[in-house]
Amino acid sequence: MRILHILNDVTDRGNGIVNAAVDLAVEQARQGQTVAVVSAGGAYQALLESAGVRHFTLDQSRHPIRILRAAGIFHQQLREFRPDIVHAHMRTGLLLAWFWARFEDFALVGHVHNVHDRESVLMGLADCVIAVSHSVAKTMNSRGIARRKLRVVLNRPLDSPRQPRLPEIEPETLSRPSIVTVCGMTTRKGIEELIQAFEEVGREFPDAHLYLVGDGPERSRFEKRARRSPHSARIHFEGYKAVPQAYMLSADIFVLAARRESFGLVLIEARAAGCAIVATAADGIPEALENGLAGLLVPPRNCAALAAALSRMLRIEEERTQWKSRAREGVDQFSIDRMAREVSEVYSELMEERKWREHSDIAWIK
Repeated sequence: MRILHILNDVTDRGNGIVNAAVDLAVEQARQGQTVAVVSAGGAYQALLESAGVRHFTLDQSRHPIRILRAAGIFHQQLREFRPDIVHAHMRTGLLLAWFWARFEDFALVGHVHNVHDRESVLMGLADCVIAVSHSVAKTMNSRGIARRKLRVVLNRPLDSPRQPRLPEIEPETLSRPSIVTVCGMTTRKGIEELIQAFEEVGREFPDAHLYLVGDGPERSRFEKRARRSPHSARIHFEGYKAVPQAYMLSADIFVLAARRESFGLVLIEARAAGCAIVATAADGIPEALENGLAGLLVPPRNCAALAAALSRMLRIEEERTQWKSRAREGVDQFSIDRMAREVSEVYSELMEERKWREHSDIAWIK
């Protein structure tokens, strides 16, 4: 099968959509498929090409003239590669592929990675829509994407070619006890609630430290908020880290306080690192934590509940140890090779449906 992934770029700055798409493309090539990626390029381009994944450069900047030019270039790329499947991970690429699907012979798959983005309903233009969790599929269906089009393939980031193996990672030196989060610095990730919750935790545990690993457009606002905290000296903004597992391996507690979260790739990585996890029960997060078996769930936007969960886990070492053990149980199922096989099953089903429809159309004409 010839598979063409299209996304905005392949930069290595912690974008979960890019990471998932790159992992999938590399694994599909390893499993014997003919794979290419269309994007504006980035640091992962070398990784893709070393894995046998061809890269086509395409600037999809949202400017009328550039989009028109991109449409023409993309058509040439389609003609050159001749894909059986075009797999779109972002809206602009989906719209470009949807337009040319009227003139070229390929099946179009849309991949919904972000439930918080209402424009993701445009993915419903595809022949088939992959959702990264059952929660996302339910949300997309409620927004108008037909149930018959939706397929659920959970994000499975383990054994990613982008990252070193856990035994090869040197744990970061942190002050203890340490609470670590890894996420984009945006309101959606619950950073404000986490800082507020830490004010309660910090009073009970005067040696506790909070480490925020990641970057984003609202980081300066959160830093300003943290400076007003009585525990500001114990709140550390670490910025983007290429290997965040180094922090996970040293964390006493890993926390994700998100208000909205489609699934949470980082939770699987934290589970593999053996973290005791506290997370909000938002959207697809419970699916990443086996509905509370692999991590302690609290309501989103509830600072008191978040603070109570963090404090209890710090206070009771035996309970914290149990959560670390629970996190690792069953986490091996989240390997990228399994995800690639599940996506291939979606492709095969879609291709069979197309063949059936073509045969039906021919029979009707006769």
